[in-house]
Amino acid sequence: MIFCLRRHPDLDQAEFSRYWREEHAELFRRYAETLRVRRYTQSHRLPTGTNDALRRFRGAPDGYDGVAEVWFDSLDDLLGALDSPSGRAAAADLLADERTFIDHSRSPIWIAEEAEIDLP
Repeated sequence: MIFCLRRHPDLDQAEFSRYWREEHAELFRRYAETLRVRRYTQSHRLPTGTNDALRRFRGAPDGYDGVAEVWFDSLDDLLGALDSPSGRAAAADLLADERTFIDHSRSPIWIAEEAEIDLP
């Protein structure tokens, strides 16, 4: 699962990253087994002018504040976890916390399958 995050407009980048890394990650860690999560990563946008230069060079839109990646062994594992009362409760608790720092209306999320490309 890929989640491209945009912070609430009332949070600056530093506070968004701090909360996501310290507070939300701890909550996520608590529910990982219940949700059958195999791996979880957070990619935080670096506060560097290089990001703006890359965006301008490519004619790209504004970047995200971060990207979360959540791995499951299978789609069935994810759906099975969400089909249980404890899984639904965990997902609801995480969603409630996300609403305190993520602007969901501007943060796309989707299920994907990774394809590793061999390099020479």
